[in-house]
Amino acid sequence: MPRLVFTQQLRRFTEVPEIESDAGSLRLALEDAFAVNPQLRGYVLDDQAHLRPHLAVFIDGRRLRDRTQLDVPLPADGTVYVLQALSGG
Repeated sequence: MPRLVFTQQLRRFTEVPEIESDAGSLRLALEDAFAVNPQLRGYVLDDQAHLRPHLAVFIDGRRLRDRTQLDVPLPADGTVYVLQALSGG
């Protein structure tokens, strides 16, 4: 079952669950997390249901590049990390 992990940085803003989901896609796994904490949706997704620019998502160590297409299949035993993206120099 895929595991969805929100990193420690995001806990400054809202409660973030670590969940296991039988979802077949990133979008559905995120929906499972939003069911636990609805406030998390507004922090993770914009009003068009795209990932916000201040977040990065890694699926089994590979960064998700497309912020708009969230129907990415998840491996049955995969791990998804959602973290705050850092910028600057």
